[in-house]
Amino acid sequence: MKKTPSVEAIWAAYRETTGMPDEDYAVVCFGQGSGWETKLAELVLVGRKRATAALLRDFTIGGEQMPIIGGHAVTIDGGGKPRCIWRTIELRLGRLDSVSDSFAWDEGEGDRTRAWWLDAHRRLFAARAARDGYGFHDGSETVFERFRVVWPPDVADTPNYPR
Repeated sequence: MKKTPSVEAIWAAYRETTGMPDEDYAVVCFGQGSGWETKLAELVLVGRKRATAALLRDFTIGGEQMPIIGGHAVTIDGGGKPRCIWRTIELRLGRLDSVSDSFAWDEGEGDRTRAWWLDAHRRLFAARAARDGYGFHDGSETVFERFRVVWPPDVADTPNYPR
Protein backbone atom coordinates (compact mmCIF):
# COMPACT_ATOMS: atom_id res chain seq x y z
CA MET A 1 0.00 0.00 0.00
CA LYS A 2 1.17 3.53 -0.72
CA LYS A 3 2.25 6.10 1.83
CA THR A 4 -0.12 8.91 0.86
CA PRO A 5 0.08 12.44 2.32
CA SER A 6 -2.71 11.61 4.81
CA VAL A 7 -0.90 8.43 5.90
CA GLU A 8 2.36 10.37 6.29
CA ALA A 9 0.49 13.01 8.34
CA ILE A 10 -0.83 10.51 10.91
CA TRP A 11 2.64 8.96 11.17
CA ALA A 12 4.19 12.42 11.68
CA ALA A 13 1.64 13.25 14.41
CA TYR A 14 2.41 9.99 16.19
CA ARG A 15 6.16 10.58 15.97
CA GLU A 16 5.92 14.20 17.12
CA THR A 17 3.74 13.40 20.12
CA THR A 18 5.55 10.26 21.26
CA GLY A 19 9.13 11.03 20.29
CA MET A 20 9.22 7.88 18.19
CA PRO A 21 12.29 7.92 15.95
CA ASP A 22 11.75 8.14 12.22
CA GLU A 23 11.54 4.46 11.40
CA ASP A 24 9.92 2.49 8.64
CA TYR A 25 6.28 1.46 8.83
CA ALA A 26 3.83 -0.48 6.73
CA VAL A 27 0.47 0.67 5.37
CA VAL A 28 -2.23 -1.98 5.80
CA CYS A 29 -5.76 -2.30 4.47
CA PHE A 30 -7.57 -5.31 5.96
CA GLY A 31 -9.50 -7.60 3.64
CA GLN A 32 -8.22 -5.83 0.57
CA GLY A 33 -10.61 -6.48 -2.28
CA SER A 34 -13.23 -8.11 -0.04
CA GLY A 35 -15.52 -5.11 0.43
CA TRP A 36 -14.90 -5.34 4.18
CA GLU A 37 -11.97 -2.92 4.36
CA THR A 38 -13.71 -0.16 6.35
CA LYS A 39 -15.69 -2.54 8.58
CA LEU A 40 -12.48 -4.35 9.57
CA ALA A 41 -10.68 -1.05 10.29
CA GLU A 42 -13.60 -0.08 12.52
CA LEU A 43 -13.29 -3.36 14.44
CA VAL A 44 -9.74 -2.30 15.30
CA LEU A 45 -10.93 1.13 16.48
CA VAL A 46 -13.50 -0.34 18.86
CA GLY A 47 -10.97 -2.80 20.32
CA ARG A 48 -12.50 -5.99 18.96
CA LYS A 49 -9.81 -6.79 16.36
CA ARG A 50 -6.26 -7.25 17.65
CA ALA A 51 -4.94 -9.83 15.19
CA THR A 52 -4.68 -10.44 11.47
CA ALA A 53 -3.48 -13.17 9.14
CA ALA A 54 -2.10 -13.28 5.62
CA LEU A 55 -0.60 -15.92 3.39
CA LEU A 56 3.19 -15.94 3.49
CA ARG A 57 3.21 -15.59 -0.30
CA ASP A 58 1.68 -12.10 0.08
CA PHE A 59 5.04 -11.05 1.53
CA THR A 60 7.47 -13.26 -0.42
CA ILE A 61 5.83 -12.91 -3.84
CA GLY A 62 3.07 -10.32 -3.44
CA GLY A 63 5.36 -7.47 -2.45
CA GLU A 64 3.73 -6.61 0.88
CA GLN A 65 6.05 -5.53 3.69
CA MET A 66 6.71 -8.44 6.07
CA PRO A 67 5.75 -7.53 9.65
CA ILE A 68 8.35 -7.64 12.41
CA ILE A 69 7.94 -7.74 16.17
CA GLY A 70 7.87 -4.13 17.35
CA GLY A 71 7.17 -2.87 13.83
CA HIS A 72 4.44 -0.35 13.10
CA ALA A 73 1.57 -0.28 10.62
CA VAL A 74 -0.85 2.47 9.66
CA THR A 75 -4.32 1.00 9.08
CA ILE A 76 -6.34 2.55 6.29
CA ASP A 77 -10.01 2.00 5.50
CA GLY A 78 -11.62 1.18 2.16
CA GLY A 79 -11.42 4.84 1.10
CA GLY A 80 -7.69 5.06 1.88
CA LYS A 81 -8.26 7.14 5.03
CA PRO A 82 -5.75 6.40 7.82
CA ARG A 83 -7.58 5.22 10.94
CA CYS A 84 -4.91 4.17 13.46
CA ILE A 85 -1.37 2.94 14.01
CA TRP A 86 -0.55 -0.39 15.57
CA ARG A 87 2.61 -2.12 16.77
CA THR A 88 3.19 -5.83 16.13
CA ILE A 89 3.54 -7.78 19.38
CA GLU A 90 3.50 -11.38 18.15
CA LEU A 91 4.17 -13.27 14.92
CA ARG A 92 3.78 -16.94 14.12
CA LEU A 93 4.22 -18.81 10.85
CA GLY A 94 2.11 -21.93 10.38
CA ARG A 95 -0.36 -23.79 8.25
CA LEU A 96 -3.68 -22.03 7.69
CA ASP A 97 -5.47 -24.80 9.57
CA SER A 98 -3.15 -24.39 12.59
CA VAL A 99 -5.11 -21.31 13.69
CA SER A 100 -5.98 -21.45 17.38
CA ASP A 101 -9.27 -20.65 19.06
CA SER A 102 -7.66 -17.69 20.82
CA PHE A 103 -6.27 -16.27 17.57
CA ALA A 104 -9.67 -16.53 15.87
CA TRP A 105 -11.17 -14.72 18.87
CA ASP A 106 -8.51 -11.98 18.74
CA GLU A 107 -9.03 -11.43 15.03
CA GLY A 108 -12.50 -10.28 16.05
CA GLU A 109 -14.48 -11.20 12.96
CA GLY A 110 -17.76 -13.07 12.59
CA ASP A 111 -18.73 -15.07 15.67
CA ARG A 112 -15.03 -15.18 16.64
CA THR A 113 -14.85 -18.99 16.56
CA ARG A 114 -12.12 -21.05 14.90
CA ALA A 115 -14.70 -22.69 12.62
CA TRP A 116 -16.01 -19.32 11.40
CA TRP A 117 -12.45 -18.01 10.97
CA LEU A 118 -11.34 -21.02 8.91
CA ASP A 119 -14.39 -20.89 6.67
CA ALA A 120 -14.05 -17.15 6.02
CA HIS A 121 -10.29 -17.29 5.38
CA ARG A 122 -10.54 -20.37 3.17
CA ARG A 123 -13.06 -18.51 0.99
CA LEU A 124 -11.04 -15.27 0.92
CA PHE A 125 -7.69 -16.92 0.19
CA ALA A 126 -9.15 -19.39 -2.34
CA ALA A 127 -10.75 -16.51 -4.27
CA ARG A 128 -7.41 -14.68 -4.38
CA ALA A 129 -5.61 -17.86 -5.44
CA ALA A 130 -8.10 -18.43 -8.28
CA ARG A 131 -7.80 -14.79 -9.37
CA ASP A 132 -3.99 -14.78 -9.27
CA GLY A 133 -3.43 -18.34 -10.50
CA TYR A 134 -1.69 -20.09 -7.61
CA GLY A 135 -2.49 -23.14 -5.50
CA PHE A 136 -4.14 -22.79 -2.12
CA HIS A 137 -4.94 -25.40 0.53
CA ASP A 138 -5.24 -25.76 4.31
CA GLY A 139 -1.48 -26.31 4.53
CA SER A 140 -0.67 -22.94 2.92
CA GLU A 141 1.91 -21.09 5.00
CA THR A 142 0.18 -18.32 6.91
CA VAL A 143 1.55 -15.40 8.93
CA PHE A 144 -0.45 -14.95 12.15
CA GLU A 145 0.09 -11.47 13.62
CA ARG A 146 -1.12 -9.94 16.87
CA PHE A 147 -0.86 -6.21 17.52
CA ARG A 148 -1.75 -3.43 19.91
CA VAL A 149 -3.04 -0.04 18.85
CA VAL A 150 -0.67 2.80 19.76
CA TRP A 151 -2.29 5.80 18.00
CA PRO A 152 -4.45 7.83 18.29
CA PRO A 153 -4.31 8.01 22.08
CA ASP A 154 -8.09 7.77 22.51
CA VAL A 155 -8.10 4.26 20.99
CA ALA A 156 -4.63 3.10 22.08
CA ASP A 157 -4.54 -0.13 24.08
CA THR A 158 -2.47 1.29 26.90
CA PRO A 159 -1.68 4.74 28.35
CA ASN A 160 2.00 3.99 27.66
CA TYR A 161 1.34 3.75 23.93
CA PRO A 162 4.73 4.84 22.52
CA ARG A 163 6.81 2.07 24.10
